Amino acid sequence: MAAIKTVGVIGSGQMGNGIAHVAALAGFNVVLYDVSADRLKSAMATINGNLTRQVTKKTITEDAHKHALARITSSDSLDGLAACDLVIETAVEKEEVKRKIFHDLCAVLRPEAIIASNTSSISITRLAASTDRPEKFIGIHFMNPVPVMELAELIRGIATDDATFDAARAFVTAMGKQIAVSEDFPAFIVNRILLPMINEAIYTLYEGVGNVEAIDAAMKLGAHHPMGPLELADFIGLDTCLSIMQVLHEGLADSKYRPCPLLVKYVEAGWLGRKSQRGFYDYRGDKPVPTR
Repeated sequence: MAAIKTVGVIGSGQMGNGIAHVAALAGFNVVLYDVSADRLKSAMATINGNLTRQVTKKTITEDAHKHALARITSSDSLDGLAACDLVIETAVEKEEVKRKIFHDLCAVLRPEAIIASNTSSISITRLAASTDRPEKFIGIHFMNPVPVMELAELIRGIATDDATFDAARAFVTAMGKQIAVSEDFPAFIVNRILLPMINEAIYTLYEGVGNVEAIDAAMKLGAHHPMGPLELADFIGLDTCLSIMQVLHEGLADSKYRPCPLLVKYVEAGWLGRKSQRGFYDYRGDKPVPTR
């Protein structure tokens, strides 16, 4: 299999623009795709701002900043991904949405191109089955925020061949990331451990054991976590947290993974965390204020 030179990224949100940023900085040509031209414009501004911050911190040079930006092009048509060697999907954590994207993507890709999903929980084997190339499909789960976090999980589906795995591993390594290889079980390694902890913190709030501030302070000061679990849930997105817990609950059929009713209520209210300005904290003022 030829080396990966051009990478497509589907979705220009926080994960998508982060992957595009790091891939371009590592020397790959990147095509960033989104259905919305406005979101693409916003994503390019975010990437430029984050690169500028790295220059200010002297973690990269101004030349590296300029060259990385020059390697990224944007497209609001899937046809723009036709020449890519690897395409990484970063869409919402809903299986039906991802399957539709992969179906449409296969029609424009070259037969030898690799497809990857950045899913944080959904079966790679099932997603691969919605494509015309399950042997060239793999899970590459980057951590958020991508420019900062050192880890990426690699997950093979049942049909993923060795050449695809080796190419994905070489790509992730070239981006400067450390790799954890996970079997294709619900939520893989990181979220299999992390999300039940967050869900338990929400139960702790739901049952009145402590308020938002007490729970977050307890885990930051008592367990030396850099963020409290409720603060982290807001950062991830409460809708994403709920989706992952639902995948765990349905996939493993164990009541210990039942999503907390309070998490469900917040998502139903549209209180999704930082991205909606309200979650376990209200972000609309000068500083975050707990909502419970």
